[in-house]
Amino acid sequence: MWQSVGLTVLVIVATLICALLFMLFGWYVVWQLFLSKFKFLRELVGDAGTPQAESQPSEPKSERTAGAPMRNRPRSARQRVAFPESAS
Repeated sequence: MWQSVGLTVLVIVATLICALLFMLFGWYVVWQLFLSKFKFLRELVGDAGTPQAESQPSEPKSERTAGAPMRNRPRSARQRVAFPESAS
């Protein structure tokens, strides 16, 4: 009788350990592929590492737009910028 109780307890404990390992592995995969990209979630977890996208130096927005050719197309009257006329 004690053998069957021991076997039942062993099966329950082994099942819980397998389920926990499966959940931890799933969390790790989802974290690596998706969740670590969000700064808010990294701050909640306390992860000091940064994803590759943030570790690469990026140029300021003004430099990126200055080097790229701009498409010049006619603007409607609402889209035109009215520059203030200089007094001098």
